[in-house]
Amino acid sequence: MLQLNIKNETSRLRAVVLGSAVHNGPTPTLEEAYDPKSLEHIKAGTYPIEKDMVAEMEAFNAVFQKYDVKVYRPEMIENYNQIFARDIGFVIDDTFVKSNILPDRERELDAIQYVIDQIDPLKVVRPPEEVHIEGGDVMLWNDHIFIGTYKGSDYKDYITARTNMEGVNYIKELFPNKTVKEFDLVKSKLEARDNALHLDCCFQPVGKDKGIIYKRGFREEADYRYLVKLFGKENLFHIERNEMYNMFSNVFSIDENVVVSEKNFTRLNNWLRANGFTVEEIPYAEIAKQEGLLRCSTLPLIRD
Repeated sequence: MLQLNIKNETSRLRAVVLGSAVHNGPTPTLEEAYDPKSLEHIKAGTYPIEKDMVAEMEAFNAVFQKYDVKVYRPEMIENYNQIFARDIGFVIDDTFVKSNILPDRERELDAIQYVIDQIDPLKVVRPPEEVHIEGGDVMLWNDHIFIGTYKGSDYKDYITARTNMEGVNYIKELFPNKTVKEFDLVKSKLEARDNALHLDCCFQPVGKDKGIIYKRGFREEADYRYLVKLFGKENLFHIERNEMYNMFSNVFSIDENVVVSEKNFTRLNNWLRANGFTVEEIPYAEIAKQEGLLRCSTLPLIRD
């Protein structure tokens, strides 16, 4: 049996599900796009091709092998996008939560059923139907759980709004001893530079006390200030609008001092190194065209 243990974003990683770009299928139609960034690249004829995305994911996998991390991959589904494993489930402490994802993506959960079968069934939960929650919106920080949501009355009109307040309340009930704090995120169906698809598109902790943050990703300045107060402004790397668009906050920690980052994130990577981090740089710019990056591609199962 897998002994799940995830209490934060940065402790030493031991086991993870890494998505797959194999048999990813044809370029989606405009109507099939789930997010404004994919839409932008479909229109421009620059949507990523399978060969390039497979190479990027294998570069990520190679880093996991270097650090002796046990990697699970989804079972193959023909002509189906299985890159973003973070959306379909997440672990809090020793509990695996199945996400209520967009109905079109339900088969992605089936593809990791062989992993779920290795978990104590009493530790696998599925929220009720009215609860929307995706792993990219759920961020653990020891006794805190940060959750991205959208509080607009037009929630149902936004395909980019992935976690509702019912989702926040569900996690509060499931983990009554944790401090659960929701963050109201800026959403856009048409402009990727103004769309925080998930919380990890505008914030993520690194190390023991640092973080990457995009102030304008939060609809309420009070939410941004909450994080500044918790982490300290001097410990936060502030990213700009275009850096948010390129997914600067969507890096991935293998350990408290080891961060996997996109090789073109020069300003961020220099800051990380200046703060004592080992930065494992890999190419991931093609996958980024689908409004997801390194954290989005992973579903951590066990950390120290």
